[in-house]
Amino acid sequence: MSDDFSRYLIKEYAYWKIFLHPNQGYLGRCVLWCTRDDAFEITDATQEEQEELFIILKNLRSALVKSFSPDWFNYSFLGNIDRHLHAHIIPRYEKERTFEKIIFKDELYGKNYSTDIHFTVPDEVIMKILGKIKENL
Repeated sequence: MSDDFSRYLIKEYAYWKIFLHPNQGYLGRCVLWCTRDDAFEITDATQEEQEELFIILKNLRSALVKSFSPDWFNYSFLGNIDRHLHAHIIPRYEKERTFEKIIFKDELYGKNYSTDIHFTVPDEVIMKILGKIKENL
């Protein structure tokens, strides 16, 4: 990863790691990172990586629903910045959510998501979001 995400680790599996994305413009946004160094895009995934990926996606989706009650999910395999196999899991919210006294508003619900690079959440709240997901995973 271009940044050091190790402190945002939620769970490690045989072929994937789940990280909380530090930009929480979408409450509960996570990144799944393939642990194999020579995996660059989704079509590179082995059968074992594919099978584990779908188990993780189902479990993570369930944990995010328990944690924050999203109304929808976006799943993106982009690779524009980090040329490595990874996925963004973006919970979407029709109505705003409040967590730890911070209001999270999905201004583009029903449209393509766009990251607000100026949206910041205090580090202690980031860690509470991470803990909440971990607790429900």
